Amino acid sequence: MAENMSEFAAVAITDDKLVPWPRVAAVAAMVAFSLPTFITGLEVSQGLSPMNAVWALVLGSLIILLIGGVMGAIGAKGRMSSYLLVRIAFGDKGASLVNIAFAISLLGWFGVNINLFADAVSRLALDLFELEIPTLALAIFASICMTATTIIGFKAINILATLMVPILAIVTFLLAKSALSTQSLTDILAAERVETITTGQGISAIVGAIIIGAIIMPDITRFVKHWSGAIYTAVIAYLVVQLAVMGAAALAGAVSGKTDILDIMLDLHLGIGAFLIVIGSSWVLNSLNLYSAILGTKATFTKLNSTWLAIGLGAVGVIAALMNLLDNFIPFLIFLSDIFVPVAGVIIVDALLMRRKDYHIDTLTDNRSFNWAGLTAWAIGAGFALMISHGLIPSPTGITSIDAILMAGITYTALALLSRKRKML
Repeated sequence: MAENMSEFAAVAITDDKLVPWPRVAAVAAMVAFSLPTFITGLEVSQGLSPMNAVWALVLGSLIILLIGGVMGAIGAKGRMSSYLLVRIAFGDKGASLVNIAFAISLLGWFGVNINLFADAVSRLALDLFELEIPTLALAIFASICMTATTIIGFKAINILATLMVPILAIVTFLLAKSALSTQSLTDILAAERVETITTGQGISAIVGAIIIGAIIMPDITRFVKHWSGAIYTAVIAYLVVQLAVMGAAALAGAVSGKTDILDIMLDLHLGIGAFLIVIGSSWVLNSLNLYSAILGTKATFTKLNSTWLAIGLGAVGVIAALMNLLDNFIPFLIFLSDIFVPVAGVIIVDALLMRRKDYHIDTLTDNRSFNWAGLTAWAIGAGFALMISHGLIPSPTGITSIDAILMAGITYTALALLSRKRKML
């Protein structure tokens, strides 16, 4: 296994491994070009009126920008991965619970993307080249390729992303251009549509689609030379690329009236572009998913062999693909948002307000086993969000993800201050 995966799973990045921030931004942007991002933009826009869809896309992107930018900057400043930050925030043993939850979610995403990849490539191969390829064979082949890229390490992921970003940017531009050449933006925004979800649910779905990536942003921003590069990376990934991708999908869906992004691209004569998006984005995104899952698992179980761990988790990802999480895509995204946004709330409050001086690698040499205040705040924040999503209690802000991060942050601040006061007595 390449050094940069195994060597730096549980230590800070050294100076010789740092790279200019645009290289890291290319990887983050590549994630935003992913097929799930297109699908999220399409499904949210189909469930809301045009103007409410615009609000959902913009507000959801701003929330993710805030979380991803701050998390990325914290990781870049300390040159630590998200899993080391979790150890500082939740304690060594407490972090194991969070890290394993992250790893399970990342493998769920790995399965979603394998599922998308296999189905899409099978359909496109038939439509474009009249080739029939079994989806199971494609899923296994894709998993092997993505796992191999992950084993090589971050450098391979970075090279692949750098090559693919310009191509996918062109395809996204052509998708939006084709849609607007069919119908004007004014007409699209004036169209009437029966809403099947609330604006808050749309925002939470957008946040849920990206939240894992935003929280684990330190896994890639720890390689930048200055923490400001993490902010620039988040702006490009979430406020520029993600918004453009979701917006392009929403425009195309509004014009075509269809709900399947591949059907829409084929109707707009972008079949080769769809093929490139499916292969390129799925490959990079799943390599990053597996990369981060390995970092978290390796940080928790340090004696595991990284190469065999990658192979094993890749195999688990194929099994996850067979679970058909796509059948409940939007509920799956909202659930991820409910569960993991509070983690960011605890880390951000802890790193920026409560224990700013503790967020460096030396803290881990004499780290506490559990930070009960952090774990309690995470549980309360997640429980609060889940109750809102299931209609058991009203949402104070109308946006569940904001409710969750505020509840976790406020709860953690109160518990940490109470704990500090007790120690002073």
